[in-house]
Amino acid sequence: MRACSPPCAKSWPCPPAQAEIDPLLDLMKGAVERFQRTIAQLTDVAKLQAAHDAPPPTEVDLAALVADVCQDLHPEFQASGAGLTVEVTECPTLAFAEKNMRSVVYNLLSNALKYRHPDRVPQFRLRCLPAGAFAVLEVQDNGLGLDPTQQKKLFGLFQRLHVHVEGSGIGLYMVKKMVENAGGRIEVDSQPGVGSTFRLYFPRSRQAPQPAQVIERTSC
Repeated sequence: MRACSPPCAKSWPCPPAQAEIDPLLDLMKGAVERFQRTIAQLTDVAKLQAAHDAPPPTEVDLAALVADVCQDLHPEFQASGAGLTVEVTECPTLAFAEKNMRSVVYNLLSNALKYRHPDRVPQFRLRCLPAGAFAVLEVQDNGLGLDPTQQKKLFGLFQRLHVHVEGSGIGLYMVKKMVENAGGRIEVDSQPGVGSTFRLYFPRSRQAPQPAQVIERTSC
């Protein structure tokens, strides 16, 4: 007795075997991943260029700007139960490009959330204080902290000191460049297992200070 041919052989080609399909899918997946990496790298380059091309400074309302950043980070604050206290009594405004200031505050707060300590509720404090010819923006957290060796690498380009969370390693590099381009500087005090304090020094404006504001929050 002659064996019957598969039905597909009479009218259309049989579909390729799975062994033939899998390599093609792998190639397609690899191409998509390479394309995504290229887009991410181009985005990083654009961000770095923006850090060097500082727009003209304006008097930035710190309380309003922090409140705006909190809205963007609200899901992360809510998920972690983090608390934030904002104190801008003594320098409620800073002379700085507003979009750059927003990037500075966003990077510092989002890093504090990313690198929080797993064994305690995150608590952050953001305040601004006068210091001679500068206004100092201080952001303090009770997160993982950094040892002295890590602190030396902290502001380097593409430096990632904690690899358990996603990141590009350009955020703090950008913050440093933006502050330095405006004539300021950034410092960090940190202790492993205790937390970190970032201090950003901005040249003070000669403009008369605006009415002081204080905001206290248990969460964003």
